Amino acid sequence: MDGTLLRGAASVEIARHLGTYEEADRIEQAWLRGEITDAGFWERMLPLWAGMTEADIDAAFAAAAWIDGVREVFSDIRRRGEHIAVISQSPHFFVRRLEGWGAHRTYGTDVVPHEPQREVRMLTRQHKVDITMTLIEELGITEKECVAYGDSTSDTLLFERLPYSVGVNCSPLLRETATVCFDGDDIRGAYELGRQLLEGAPAVRCPT
Repeated sequence: MDGTLLRGAASVEIARHLGTYEEADRIEQAWLRGEITDAGFWERMLPLWAGMTEADIDAAFAAAAWIDGVREVFSDIRRRGEHIAVISQSPHFFVRRLEGWGAHRTYGTDVVPHEPQREVRMLTRQHKVDITMTLIEELGITEKECVAYGDSTSDTLLFERLPYSVGVNCSPLLRETATVCFDGDDIRGAYELGRQLLEGAPAVRCPT
């Protein structure tokens, strides 16, 4: 979700709404640079959300910098009788609000704002593969009937597993793995590439 459907990170968008943007951004950047662990990330981020309500989460979600065309793409997928799953390392309490836009299933890190002492169960790269393969089996489809969209190193294992993948404004490492790449501000462009893959279009080497 972050970087693919959302310009930026959900945790930072939440903090922006709560007025703690600068600190949240410092934490996010430190984590991206590998200076703090996943556990360290949440130890620092959760206190910034003290006092957050469901109304705050709704407001942060509504005001977040979503890439253009998300709801339109979800609507088209549903119209075709197909399935939408969003698998993200962001907090599930934020990710699941995409179900209101049409996503059938959402998965995210199991973190609770008001329980900083609780052990955080963060989704990993392998979780993304495991969840996807379970859904493919449950839905009775093949891997060639599935397209993965992503932007970061957390998507590398999934892109390696599935025959069709679209890198969206993605990292250099993911460009080496993606079937095709899309750079732009409207997810409908990436979705069109995904539909072409399902229709048999050849892979195109991603520009570096």
